This record gives sequence, C-alpha cells and structure tokens, in this order.
Amino acid sequence: MSNCRTVVVEKLPESVSVNEAQQLFRKLARLLTGDRPCLVFDFSDVRQLDSAGIEVLLYCMQEAMKRDGDLKLAAVSPAAATIMELMRVDRLFEVFDTADQAARSFQAVATPEAPQSLPWYSSALGLADLKIAS
Repeated sequence: MSNCRTVVVEKLPESVSVNEAQQLFRKLARLLTGDRPCLVFDFSDVRQLDSAGIEVLLYCMQEAMKRDGDLKLAAVSPAAATIMELMRVDRLFEVFDTADQAARSFQAVATPEAPQSLPWYSSALGLADLKIAS
C-alpha cells in the first residue's frame, strides 16, 4: 500500500494475553482513528500469546481495513506463530522478519493494472486463443 502517510511501528508487550487484552486494546485503538492507518506490530518482546491476544490483533486488522489501511506483523516468535496457526489466523496476517522490513513493505510500488479501456477478454491481455463453447 503506497497511500500511507506514516507507518506506525508498535512494539507489543511481553504478554499479549487475557490479562493484558483490555489495556492493550485501549492503547492500540488510538492508532486506528486516522484515515488509512499503516501499522506494524513488533512481536520481538512477545513471549506469551493467547486467544484474547489474537482477538485484539483481529480487531485491529479489521478496523485498519475498514479505514483502507493495513496491519502487518514483525519478528513473530515460533511459539506465537504456532498459536496463530492453531487458531487458523496465521494466513490473515502478512509477517516479516523485522519491523523495518514490514514498514518498508508499505512503500512498495504497486503493480500496474490492465488498461481500463480494454475489455477483460481482449487479445491485448493474451486471451485470444480462448474458444467459445457452442
């Protein structure tokens, strides 16, 4: 996404679990108030993650996407990755090795789209060999 004004990197606490979920939720909700939020959650200090923590992450992603933004994760430990996989949310998040890599990914150049003046079945798009079933 290249429309981000500022990428915010938020380092998560050591425990992202039921005991800290409400406090973490209030802190992270403030990051989601603007237009097109571009967030990176740095997991480098996270040692404990549970279902309440996953719910906070899912809520943040949902709110970011409602505002035409995105949320990416960085430095996710193997233990946290396993929890995410067991809860079947691992494929919902784009994960990077470092927070810097995740932040830079927001600045990636978008791939060019097909010209809007051509229909989807145009020969210019390489579909000339398709045959119509009769």
